[in-house]
Amino acid sequence: MPSISDIAIRPAQREDIEPIVAFSLAMASETEGLRLDETTLRQGTLSLLEQPAHGFFVVAEASQDGIRHLVGQMMITFEWSDWRNARFWWIQSVYVTPAWRRLGIYRRMHETVVARAKNDPDVCGIRLYVERHNHTAQLVYQRVGLSLSAYTVFEQDFVLPARSSPTMNT
Repeated sequence: MPSISDIAIRPAQREDIEPIVAFSLAMASETEGLRLDETTLRQGTLSLLEQPAHGFFVVAEASQDGIRHLVGQMMITFEWSDWRNARFWWIQSVYVTPAWRRLGIYRRMHETVVARAKNDPDVCGIRLYVERHNHTAQLVYQRVGLSLSAYTVFEQDFVLPARSSPTMNT
């Protein structure tokens, strides 16, 4: 049985790319029914790992029988706020392997990122977006202290196929 005491939360390294890509593929499939292009995903992941100005990954690493392996990930990207003269950190690409879910892995990654953000005077807050029908994730995010934003996210995606959206009243 997995144990939360066997988990270390740490910044991802270039050597972590294969499990991160696998987790991102699984996350997109599970949460949105999307099949991402693995080559593009690998290049994008490597770009983030090699260019800290884009953001960073935090990973959860388990130790079982002396063997260490990744069991979760969280990506952080940055948004500049002119109103606050500081950056928001956006939580993205969250994934915990099924065998390690409901053990507090996400909470540990979240708390690690929040503590780091609060110690950085250039960070004014944490944000994330979640697929509107992913109610399980929404509950988890509320439990760690996030609240529903006053904003709704709109997008014009030039790469992935368009998703259906609710009709807007104008």
